[in-house]
Amino acid sequence: MIRIPQAAGKTYGVVGLGASGRATVASLRASGAQVLAWDDKESAREALQRDHAGVAIAPVESWDYATLTSLVMSPGIFLTHPAVNAAQAHGVEVIGDVELLYRAQPLARYIAITGTNGKSTTTTLIAHVLGACGRQVAVGGNLGTPALALAPLGVDGVYVLELSSYQLDLLSSTRFSTAVLLNISPDHLDHHGSMENYIAAKMHIFDRMGAGDSAIIGVDDAVSAAICTQRRGQQPPRVIAISAAQQLSSGVDASAGVVWNRLGATPMAGDITQVKSLQGEHNGQNAAAAYAACFMSGCYHEEIITAMQSYPGLAHRMQWLGAVNGVQFVNDSKATNADAAEKALKTYDGIYWIAGGVAKEGGIAPLTPYFPKIRHAYLIGEASADFAKTLEGAVAYTQCGTLEAAFDAAQKAAQADVRGGAAVVLAPACASFDQFANFEVRGAAFVALFEQLKTAGGTHAATA
Repeated sequence: MIRIPQAAGKTYGVVGLGASGRATVASLRASGAQVLAWDDKESAREALQRDHAGVAIAPVESWDYATLTSLVMSPGIFLTHPAVNAAQAHGVEVIGDVELLYRAQPLARYIAITGTNGKSTTTTLIAHVLGACGRQVAVGGNLGTPALALAPLGVDGVYVLELSSYQLDLLSSTRFSTAVLLNISPDHLDHHGSMENYIAAKMHIFDRMGAGDSAIIGVDDAVSAAICTQRRGQQPPRVIAISAAQQLSSGVDASAGVVWNRLGATPMAGDITQVKSLQGEHNGQNAAAAYAACFMSGCYHEEIITAMQSYPGLAHRMQWLGAVNGVQFVNDSKATNADAAEKALKTYDGIYWIAGGVAKEGGIAPLTPYFPKIRHAYLIGEASADFAKTLEGAVAYTQCGTLEAAFDAAQKAAQADVRGGAAVVLAPACASFDQFANFEVRGAAFVALFEQLKTAGGTHAATA
């Protein structure tokens, strides 16, 4: 937990009592601050009351804003919230938990990662490589551990933070030594109001950067490429382009499993073709970004590439579990819509596809170009009938109902396939809540079935 020396004896308002809000309350109280707290959900208020009985929980309309030092908003809450309007009317700053972390740990280094896609893989890959290179690292933010629940690091530490556009909107003095912008495509427009506002929020990652800092920017989409060009005319910081789609004259690019460092006079290449957790075209940009961030943080080329070889990947996101009798097993439970599932279908061949759950708008029709790669589909959950209609005449399918039945049928068929090169892939293209609490529980069930099969040597069904 982070303690904030500046908070002692002061009063803070905290709105939003999810994971980051609860961590903020705990950090502020441990720092000797008074806290006013609110969440529109009664269950969240009750949960906080159980853990922090001394916190004043009251509707924001009843607060005395003149007593507040800061209003700390949880990311994702609309900035039109009444608390924000009241705070601004009283001249009270509106910030987030990342800003408090920076104020509490000003001597540490900060690496921030944002983008519409790929943030989590890039964030964890950077942290993995830096750790392997001997750095003291804490990783969190939008991914996993809230900022104020991280460990204090001090001058020798590096905070590696995945940041959403919501979090970037809540910074005021934070300065990142390395800022990574992967890509930008339309997202969260209901929150930001327009694409222009969404882009502006992402651009906050570069605020206050100076000489010695590094801005790492993807150039594989038009919006980010334009930002890269713009930032190069506003140095400092140093701007480094990254790409998975083109060979750059200067920067870091990665394609076909090779990372190229083109930042010096002599390009350096690193082979990551055997890294199962970085398979797929989409991971080229993630690898290039992570390489650039670690290289600019002082890691050597060879140690970066060596560290990447042991990157375990993210659970439930293109998670390569292993192979049984030549059949690969991939847990992509996080693929809750067609766009997300596309990455797994694009990456693997000879696919025995487990799909289904609660369908999103558009179903699996956008995945039609990948149907020739699917040898058989095994359908589960509410979407089974609709998915069957889409697959009819194009892909052989079986309506299995449950994940257990689908896994059993898929692994048997894949191991019996004399063509070889088979992969059993869970990429549901659906939400999970018809049969599972969330995608993590669904993915964990798939992993358990795989482990049971592996323990049995792949010689019989994974279920009784």
